[in-house]
Amino acid sequence: MSTRAADGPSTRTGPERRILDLDALRGFALLGILVVNIGFFASGYAFHQVHDPAFDSPLDRGAHWLVTMFFEMKFYLLFSFLFGYSFTLQLDSARRRGVGFAGRFLRRLAGLFVIGALHAVLLFQGDILTTYAVLGLVLLALHRMRAPAALVTAAVLIGLVAVMMRWAGISGAAPFDAEAALAAGEATTAALAGSPLTVIGEHLASLPRMAINLVGVQGPVALSAFLVGLAAGRHRVLADTGAHDHALRLIQWVGFPAGLVGSLVLADLGGTADLYGLSLALLTAPFLTAAYAATLLRLFHRGRGRRIAAALAPAGRMALSNYLGQSLVCALLFTGLGLGLVGRSAPPFVLLIAVALFAAQMWLSAWWTARYRYGPAEWLLRAVTNLEVPAWRRNGGRPDRVAADLSGARR
Repeated sequence: MSTRAADGPSTRTGPERRILDLDALRGFALLGILVVNIGFFASGYAFHQVHDPAFDSPLDRGAHWLVTMFFEMKFYLLFSFLFGYSFTLQLDSARRRGVGFAGRFLRRLAGLFVIGALHAVLLFQGDILTTYAVLGLVLLALHRMRAPAALVTAAVLIGLVAVMMRWAGISGAAPFDAEAALAAGEATTAALAGSPLTVIGEHLASLPRMAINLVGVQGPVALSAFLVGLAAGRHRVLADTGAHDHALRLIQWVGFPAGLVGSLVLADLGGTADLYGLSLALLTAPFLTAAYAATLLRLFHRGRGRRIAAALAPAGRMALSNYLGQSLVCALLFTGLGLGLVGRSAPPFVLLIAVALFAAQMWLSAWWTARYRYGPAEWLLRAVTNLEVPAWRRNGGRPDRVAADLSGARR
């Protein structure tokens, strides 16, 4: 494998190259997270699995189809995989330094839970940070699991959730009432467009419904991706991706057809409200997510791909700060905390906002990481983890990198 840095011809060690790839993958995942999540800020109908009837043009329907087809249910899997992989890097780092790991990791999870709870109440009820904090306890308990057992457990978890969703659809145990969903969507949109108090009140009122979804679907699926990341991290499969080019090509050849078939069915059936489409997508989304990751990892080691990795990596280094920043900006744009554009923006325009916001985050992340070792949220979480005040400013040269503080978000 070439040891050239992604941003130039100078040499770089294997671990540094590995971290650059992981950070670049996180940066890419941030874009997908934003493309999905911004729809929940732009319309209260999204929380009830229906589209705003005020936006029903071919372009509007096409925008929804595009997001469902290529983004929904894929990118939180990638973040979850990276969380599990980074967990193994943190374990190794603690062993090399001869420091205790469990206590530090538990403090990290506690800090992440508090940040997530505040995020859910104040900005976005679709928060997944609290779920990650709870699932982190499970990951810590299972961290000695061998790679084959982790992979089998992950497959069983996804299979069980898919079967449960299929059974619910066949048996009628979870009927979908479109008229009730439209009425609830209208009420949620009105609440989000109101005062800051009505916004927070809507967030609090929707938390039980969001918790059911997290416990029944997203939590187990995220845990399965944690375990795949744990297995991959045990064998350091991303440490030298050039040595696994054949495997990456195989993942592309299998992952894209299998994943796109499931996504096509889900998109054509209108999204996750259809339990048949949801159950199929649960089984196939991991294939498409893996194909995305394999494609990027191969790209990052070729020509312009090295520059793409270098451009994405700063955003990935500040994943937690950028995830929270996305919610803050979207809340100020769309809810009563700011401009109150919820329910007033067509889906294609919302997607353009997402692209513009992520481009701004890439620029700001590059500017920030050139001057500071950590993003603001990463600095705070590191302080809680280590019970110390971390050095923040760079004193010149390239700062030491640690495993990212966040590898997951809602989708």
